Formats: sequence, structure tokens, C-alpha cells
Amino acid sequence: MVEPSPRALRTPGPMLEFLRGRDVLVAGWGISGRSLIEPLRDIGARPVVTDAGAAALAEAAELGLAVATAPELETTDWSRFALVITSPGWRPDSPVLASAVAEGTPVWGDVEFAWWVDQARIYGPVRKWLVITGTNGKTTTTQMTHAILRAAGIASVACGNIGLPILDALRRNPGPQVLAVELSSFQLHWAPSVRPEAGVVLNVAEDHLDWHGGLDAYAAAKARALFGRVGVVGLDDPVAASLARRSKARRTLGFRIGVPADGELGVVDGKLLDRAFTKAAILAEVGDISPPGPAGVADALAAAALTRAIDVAPQFVREGLIEHKVGPHRAAFVREIDEVAFVDDSKATNPHAARSSILAHQRAVWIAGGQLKGAHIDELVEEVADRLVAAVLIGADAPAFAAALARHAPEVPVIEVIAGDDAGMADQASTNDKADAAMAKAVRTAAEFAGPGDTVLLAPAAASLDMFTDYMHRGRSFAAAVHALEDGDTGRRL
Repeated sequence: MVEPSPRALRTPGPMLEFLRGRDVLVAGWGISGRSLIEPLRDIGARPVVTDAGAAALAEAAELGLAVATAPELETTDWSRFALVITSPGWRPDSPVLASAVAEGTPVWGDVEFAWWVDQARIYGPVRKWLVITGTNGKTTTTQMTHAILRAAGIASVACGNIGLPILDALRRNPGPQVLAVELSSFQLHWAPSVRPEAGVVLNVAEDHLDWHGGLDAYAAAKARALFGRVGVVGLDDPVAASLARRSKARRTLGFRIGVPADGELGVVDGKLLDRAFTKAAILAEVGDISPPGPAGVADALAAAALTRAIDVAPQFVREGLIEHKVGPHRAAFVREIDEVAFVDDSKATNPHAARSSILAHQRAVWIAGGQLKGAHIDELVEEVADRLVAAVLIGADAPAFAAALARHAPEVPVIEVIAGDDAGMADQASTNDKADAAMAKAVRTAAEFAGPGDTVLLAPAAASLDMFTDYMHRGRSFAAAVHALEDGDTGRRL
């Protein structure tokens, strides 16, 4: 697998100076690609955009940017490019990146470039980076971290994989002092130089194995969050806990849902307790945490560890956690009908995330399915089988879910809903219309199996792109279908 060039490890001044007056290939005209243009120009480089989509290249060209198509790059003289900066979604074995490396042209990610821009003080004093990664809970932890920093009166911004590119955050005026940076495994793979003030690996479960080539490579990418001053790991997750051995941080510590040992954060008598940065300090009440449940508490402990690592006082940890409210599509309550709760956890895009979601409910009608991305579902189904009232399946890998349910929960009713099979749909309906109609049918079917005290839970355990624009579209589709239900639509199959 192609690795980022070791040239990325030189001092920041020369690393940016060598770009002045040179062409830099921007691989991918997405959000991160767009964020690169002005900083490259600010340091005197000439951005050249490449993308697999003709419309993307046309848009870049309309903005006056030089563009290069894939066929043009096949015959290019790679010495013209001082650097390739790739969007995080580009696989290391993609032809453009592989060709660049073969010709000796270094490849960075946009996060790597942002790190050196910050170290070179292009947009003001160097910021403190608090890095959050993990298979699940990244966004919630990032938002919690940002809330705590705000409560402490620290100028901060949540950025990275959460939506706002780091470079855009750096260019803000006035600029932040601290960055709460959510990073995916893709971003960390291409960012070998990042040394955060504190970084956390929340958990590691099967996800994106097709991109990384296996769980070990995926975990190794996550472990790069532990290369700064303070490294934090989730001790209740065996893989994350094991990454403490790979940590290059000056200090490595952990958090757990149970009673913390010396040097850890944890929970005692319903209180979040810090025994890592002080002898014993109460940080918050479990009841203060949103979202409720073990996953939310774990995220809160992680956010507390990061902020305590930069000396944020316990009172501000508590204030920030009380202020924080769960974002959309993350175990979000939608509505109650006939004493049946409907919960949108569309962000549960892998089995590990769905596990936490299902275990938060005693009885659930589970709406699941999508793209498993190489992950396995059997272990999840076996663990949650006794909580399932029924399962309604959607998406490309619905048959894999059905097979796992047949093996480990044969008594649970299973219904597969296929996009496009709804009798009320027009033949020429758009892809989005078909997805929304399939979700509406899934919600109606799920409601019929639910009785008083049950939860109809969208926790797909899979990615959304086989049917929906993204997980947010999937969640909105679920909520719209729920709001279309009427009293009496539940419990019909009981």
C-alpha cells in the first residue's frame, strides 16, 4: 500500500518554501479540494485540479484554475509537480496517486498540508490541535469537546471530518486558539506529521476494510492520533486499548465506563470522575450527558480527557457537557405514536455503532441494511437477538443481514424492502424518490410490528450510498416517513 512520503517530516519552512512558484496537483474537487486553493495561492504555489468527474473539472476551470484529466496525467512529466495533495477518499492504489509515488512526487493529504500551514504560521499563531478519531462517536465527541472549550471561554472551532475543512478554520479572522479536529482513518493515513496537543482513539471495529486492506492497517491509521503530547484510548474497547502500545505520545492514558484506576477517567456512582489529571475530580453527572447511554458517556469521557489535557477546569467540562445536545441522526428521538418511540440513528453506519444503539433499548423493531463495506454482521445479531421484535431490511446487503438473522435469531420476523418495489411508485421515479419510497414502506412495516413500550429504531449498521445521497438523507427520509404515520398505524401485526 502506498504510504505518504517521508519528505512530509521535514521542518515546516522548507516544506512550504519548496512549493513556491511550482505546480501542485489537487486530487479531488470536493470540499477538501476546494479548501486547498487559496492557501496554495497564498504561499505562491500554482494549483492544478484533477478529478474523475467531468463536471467537477469544468467547475474548476470556470473558476480560472488549471485542470488535468486522467488521460493527460498518464503521459505527464511528473517532475512538473512539486507535490500531490489528495482528498481523503482517494484510495492509495488509485492510478494518479500510484503514478505520482512511482515517479518520486510526494503525496500528502489535505490534513497534512493544513498541519504544515499552521506550523508555518501562515494564518497566525500555531493552534493547539485536539484530534478525535475512532470507528464510532467521532462527531459527538468533537462537538462535546468544542462545547467544553466554549464553556471555558477558549476561542475554538470544530473542524476536519465534521464538515469544516481545517484550512478554512485556520483562515478565520479572528482565528481560533484550539482546533477540535475530527479525523477519519483516511485522513490520518495521509497525515503522518500531525502531532496533536492531545488525541483520542475512541474505539476500533471493522469498517473501511476495503480501503485499508485489513483491520490492522485500519487500526494503525487510527493510532496516528496518539503521536502527540497526550494520547487517550478507550479502555472498554479491546482494539483501541491495545493501541496504547503503539502510542508515541509523551503521555498515554485511558477512559472507561466503570471505576477508573489511577491515571484514568471513568464513572463512579453516576458521576464522571477524573483520576488522570488530578487525584480525583468530579466532572459531570451521567444524567447531564446527551445522548444518554454508555456510548454517550464514553464520548463525554473522551472529550473531558482531551480538554483536561490542556488544563480546562472541571467546572467548564461540566458546563460544556450540559450545554451539548446530540446532533441530528445520532440516536435522535423523532416522535412517539401509540406509546411507540421512533428513533433516528442513521449515523450508525457500521455494526459497532448499531450495537450501541440497539443495546440502549429493551425491545426494538430494527430497520437495518445498506453497504457493509467488508464488515461482518453475525456477532452483532447474535448479541442483540433477544432485544429484536422484528427486523425490516433495506439496501444492497439486506440479504447478508437476513442470512445472519436466520442463523442467530431465527424466531425474529424479517422483512426485506427493495427500493423500487413499492406499488405506489412511478416507473420513472428518481433514485432519491425510490429510496424515500422504500424507507416509507420500511417505516410503515416496522410500525406494524411495534407495540406499546417498543422502539422503531433506524440503526442501519451499514453505509447509505447504495440508496441515499448520504446518511443524513437516509435519516431525513426516515423522519419524514415517521411523521407521515397516523395513530393506529402501529401494532397491526401483533
